[in-house]
Order: sequence, then structure tokens, then C-alpha cells
Amino acid sequence: MPRASRTGAVIGAAAALVASIALSPGASAATAGGIVAPPDKIVIEIATVNGSGCPLGTAAVAVAPDNTAFTVTYSDYLAQVGVGADPTDFRKNCQLNLVVHVPHGFTYAVASADYRGYAHLAPGASAVQRASYYFQGSPDTATRTHPYKGPYDNNWQATDSTDWGQLVWAPCGVKRNFNINTELRVNAGTSDTSKTNSFIAMDSTDGDIKTVYRLAWKECPA
Repeated sequence: MPRASRTGAVIGAAAALVASIALSPGASAATAGGIVAPPDKIVIEIATVNGSGCPLGTAAVAVAPDNTAFTVTYSDYLAQVGVGADPTDFRKNCQLNLVVHVPHGFTYAVASADYRGYAHLAPGASAVQRASYYFQGSPDTATRTHPYKGPYDNNWQATDSTDWGQLVWAPCGVKRNFNINTELRVNAGTSDTSKTNSFIAMDSTDGDIKTVYRLAWKECPA
């Protein structure tokens, strides 16, 4: 039975989550290669969640207690081709538009992101997981792509990492929403779609598969 037919646990999207941490004496806001949280709280709100991979009520955001990361949990994010799949199911995407309230005098960037899921690809089929990151109104977009080839029937994990010198920082003193656009795509290739089903999923029936985004911080110029 295709994985898409199962019933996923629906997780309501969080409207706003708050966490805080105090810096140790003498700690700087950020150092090259290190991630240190600012001395005040950070608040992340979901402005919008759009896309075929994250229907209403199936994506949730939570901030880590130390302000250095946040997680996104999906419960209905699956792309598939073949038996049981609709023609449009080969590609699913989800765009998160986040309002990040940053303590005064600090700016942040996404230093790395971990994605996890499960894939079943028939011989000849392939899949792609892609993510792009950008601030509203900014021409700078960071994009990462991870391919998978059949035969494949296992969990998958992908990590996007950015060197310190290549980080895209939020503009200082200006409130700009942060956008994360993810995509799952399956290509049938030479597989027989009349007899097989190939899929890639970033979801879970028990809500334990999460996407983790780690934040880097630095002080804004005086």
C-alpha cells in the first residue's frame, strides 16, 4: 500500500514560541565557527505556511531553549509517482514565512539545517530534496540540493551547511521576514509506474521526524 494512504498525526502550527538564555560573563555575540545566543529572548512567529507539502495544520515550529536552533515538524509531506499517485503528486513543496523578533543590536543567519525522512524508490526512479533560504526583499538566496537514486528503501538524512564567510545575515535594524522554501520531487525515470510506487517523504506518523535549523548570531555595527 502506498505510504501516502496512511493516516498521519496532525500537528497544529504554533502561532508563537518563546525561549530565552543568558550569556556567560564576557561571552561575545558570535565568533567565527561558533554559535552563541544573544542575551535576550528570541520570538519566532509563523506568518504564513503555504504549499502542497504542508496543508493547514500539518507543520509546527518550536524554538530551542538556548536560542541557537528551531525545529519544523511535518506530518503530511510526501511526493510520489506510480501506483496510487495522482499526476501532481510527483512534486511537493512548502514555504515557511517566519517573523523572527531578534534582540536589539543583534543579527542572525541560518548556519546549518538537518532534514530527515524516508524514501522508497524503485529501480530506475530518483528523487531530490531541495531547500532555499532568503530574507524578504533580499536578492541573496542560498539553495542546496540532495539527490537520491533507486533502488532505495530506507531513511534518509541531508545536512545543509554554510561557511561563516558565506552566511546570509538578516539586515541590521530592519525587520525582514525569513523564508524557507523546501521541495521534494520524484522522477519515475525507467521504473514501471503501472506496477511500482516510488516516494520520498519528510513526515512521520508519530511526529518524531523534524527539520532542525541552527542559528548563528553576531552583533550589529554600532
